[in-house]
Amino acid sequence: MSHAIDAFLAGLAATSPLEATSVILGIAYSVLAVRRSRWCWVCGGLSSAILVYLAARARLPMQSALQIFYVVMSVYGFRSWVRHAKESDSVITTWPVRAHLGAWAIILALSAVSSRWLAAETGAAWPFLDSVTTWASLIATWLVVRMKLENWVYWIAIDVVLTYLFIAQKLPFIGLLFATYLGISVVGFATWLRSYRLQARPV
Repeated sequence: MSHAIDAFLAGLAATSPLEATSVILGIAYSVLAVRRSRWCWVCGGLSSAILVYLAARARLPMQSALQIFYVVMSVYGFRSWVRHAKESDSVITTWPVRAHLGAWAIILALSAVSSRWLAAETGAAWPFLDSVTTWASLIATWLVVRMKLENWVYWIAIDVVLTYLFIAQKLPFIGLLFATYLGISVVGFATWLRSYRLQARPV
């Protein structure tokens, strides 16, 4: 246990400026997303741009590709939330259970295919977990853009896995970032759930 703690602290001491910047911007994204501020997308896009490089260097190719998607979605998310604000349509909605079941069936099917390819062609460190978190993150990001309550449940599960993956790949500061995301996701779910219930109350 002490060796693990020493290794973690040593990794933190060796954290690069890029990692630190990505962490700060990533936390800002999550906090602003909880508040439903469109500026979360600016912080998230910048953080993801940095993580494209860091994930590729850590031999997590699916995560690197995912960050490229995040950059694109940050532009779309910002424009979408600006439009919602102008139309006074900034309300939280939910997805039916059958939609979640369908989404997870697709996630697992795609993960089975992509993890086999990653293992054979790229030497990825964690092909299946890398794949599952990548495909699930695509769905979760879309749920954020559409202001679906359940996006936070997806992020809670994803953040648990990614915290482990990045620490295992000797990127402890990025692992700490995802551990922080986990806490923020719990708060985000509670905050959005409260707002959702208030919306449902008769005026």
